Amino acid sequence: MSTTAIAERAEALIHYCTANGLKIATAESCTGGLVAGALTGVSGSSAVVDRGFVTYSNEAKAEMLGVDPGLIARHGAVSAEVARAMAEGALAHSLADLTVAITGIAGPVGGSAEKPVGLVHFATARRGKPTVHLERRYGDLGREQVRLAAVVDALNLLTDGVRD
Repeated sequence: MSTTAIAERAEALIHYCTANGLKIATAESCTGGLVAGALTGVSGSSAVVDRGFVTYSNEAKAEMLGVDPGLIARHGAVSAEVARAMAEGALAHSLADLTVAITGIAGPVGGSAEKPVGLVHFATARRGKPTVHLERRYGDLGREQVRLAAVVDALNLLTDGVRD
């Protein structure tokens, strides 16, 4: 997906959230703030975007989002469990109604047979609703393409989450 299409998707999400009085927070690891950047690139996004957490290190996940270091030790930072904990932590540490969390391996290094380059875990948490997890295996598309694909999926999850 092109950066223009990402911007259009972010704009539609911001307009929907503005009209419905909803706030969003992001908790990003492998995307390094690209989702928050796409959202805040939209004029008027300050009415919707509460905050963005860039938690690239395990320490940041624990300190900023309250992710249990034992959970990271047991499952690894790139896991469904940690993505869920990140989303729920972002909800607990913000004024947002809905959060999205992203943790993955963008490459070109860092992959393994069990967790290959291109593996990304997402989660969305919304007040009063169950946390939703999504796993994607994009393959070794190149670092930038994995990150952009993850932004698209994160925006789609947020869009689905606000409409539920």
